[in-house]
Amino acid sequence: MRPSSVPRRRVAVAALVVAVVTGAAACGPEKKDEAGGSDGAPGKGGTLTVLNRQPQKQFDPARLYTSGGGNIPSLVFRTLTTRHRAGGAEGTKVVPDLATDTGRPSDDAKVWTFTLKDGLTYEDGTPITSADVKYGVERSFAAELSGGGPYLRDWLVGGDHYQGPYKEKKGLDSIETPDAKTIVFHLRKSEGDFPYLATSTQFAPVPKAKDTGTKYAEHPVSSGPYKVVSNINDGQRMRLERNPHWSEATDKERHAYPDAIDVQSGLAPAVINQRLATGSGADAAAVTTDTNLGPAELSRVSGDKALAGRVGTGHFGYTNYLAFNPEAKPFDDPKVRQAVAYAVNRTSVINAVGGSSLAEPATTFLPNQKAFGYTPSDPFPAGATGDPEKAKALLKEAGHADGLEITLTHSTAQGGDSGPEIATAVQEALGKAGIKVKLEGLEDNDYEDRTHNVDKQPALFLGHWGADWPSGGPFLAPVFDGRQIVKDGYNFNSGRLDDAKVNDEIDAINKITDHSAAAARWGALDRTIGERALTVPLFHPVYKRLYGKDVKNVVISDWTGVLDTSQVAVK
Repeated sequence: MRPSSVPRRRVAVAALVVAVVTGAAACGPEKKDEAGGSDGAPGKGGTLTVLNRQPQKQFDPARLYTSGGGNIPSLVFRTLTTRHRAGGAEGTKVVPDLATDTGRPSDDAKVWTFTLKDGLTYEDGTPITSADVKYGVERSFAAELSGGGPYLRDWLVGGDHYQGPYKEKKGLDSIETPDAKTIVFHLRKSEGDFPYLATSTQFAPVPKAKDTGTKYAEHPVSSGPYKVVSNINDGQRMRLERNPHWSEATDKERHAYPDAIDVQSGLAPAVINQRLATGSGADAAAVTTDTNLGPAELSRVSGDKALAGRVGTGHFGYTNYLAFNPEAKPFDDPKVRQAVAYAVNRTSVINAVGGSSLAEPATTFLPNQKAFGYTPSDPFPAGATGDPEKAKALLKEAGHADGLEITLTHSTAQGGDSGPEIATAVQEALGKAGIKVKLEGLEDNDYEDRTHNVDKQPALFLGHWGADWPSGGPFLAPVFDGRQIVKDGYNFNSGRLDDAKVNDEIDAINKITDHSAAAARWGALDRTIGERALTVPLFHPVYKRLYGKDVKNVVISDWTGVLDTSQVAVK
């Protein structure tokens, strides 16, 4: 995923990330039971307003990245599986959606079979079939509908050369539909995480007869509780209303309390937070799914008891870190990399991004959540404020008794997760260990292009990684699997690690379909890789988001970290 205030996984990845945005190990108010129901339970009715910075562009299931922002799209597009709509860690579980279960794997996890539930229909009342799911997947390969996640092209047999149904008369042989309710996927390699991938909108059914190609986003055919009644300026203003043919009997995860949802995008963060705080008119029943409270705003809100009670806390699988290029001097010497790890003052870094309310110290690359396989470890223990003396000793061993000079590359975007505030904190900490740091600031696009280019990659830069789903696989493999080093495109393996043992362990874990067992192995691998000092984990962000005074039943999961609009009720 890839965010800035919404977690960001890949720049094109999802540059993000959207897809991603924010959850709660305990969400602010976790689940409130008032909203119009006479018995105190959430009631149906009213209009929910969503105030966002980024428009929900390309509202086509083929073009949305992974879970498509994890929120608004899932109100319209149901998929084979989905995330459990519960708060905190419970919300990291994958559960059935259109399918009767989370998929039945072959012994080697290369073949996955799903059966559709009975009674599934589109917004016009026509039945949803397995052929529709197959077609939805196939159209995501069309060049005209680019933007979705890269996994299907890599995972499905034949996916590496398939061009989609607009150019090829024959569909993918690796997707079989023996009857109207059964769909079978044949993969090139073992993938125990396939049920997680099946939550992405590429697995939403699309009726071939109603596919309008690049114009489908204007009125996609709904399989979820809401349908699109208007989409202005490519997602800048969207209105969703109830799909009369959606049945909660087939959908145990979404509640669809509001009658309508009004999505307003392209707004400045300050405007969004001010409108949410004031709560005038329709804004009283408003939320945001992509705008955090900054340090100053959070301070003001915390001083107001009423506002403080309307702040949701989100945790999302995301890590900010220092990234080394070990092929560039002086970082070709592990002792120098270790010295930097010891010199880092995580407290000053966290203060630079707004304090402990907005960030938690990181000593592991994996996020500090059980679902990812998080196992507490710290290969270079320097305490909360760093150990400059240990760093100096390592530099001396490496032949730099008089210190050294290095350059740290960062984005010039103020307040970002790779910006000058963090870079300055790192600069000051390393200076105490005799490491003179020159800061090199690059405009954001140039920064992303340089840091992900094998030939142009800086020797040391601020990195970040977010997960497309809560598992160690999409977190560790793209960054540390040597077979994923990309020499002629976007590369995320900045440490150029290509270790046969690491690659083999990634393959072995991918065969495991028991998520808990796989998580334990990912945690152990994280520890092993961490000892190589190819990155220095700095912090895991915490997200604070305000919501309107008439918004009820707030649920925030650790999968997305975002307030779940499928659970919200309004007065």
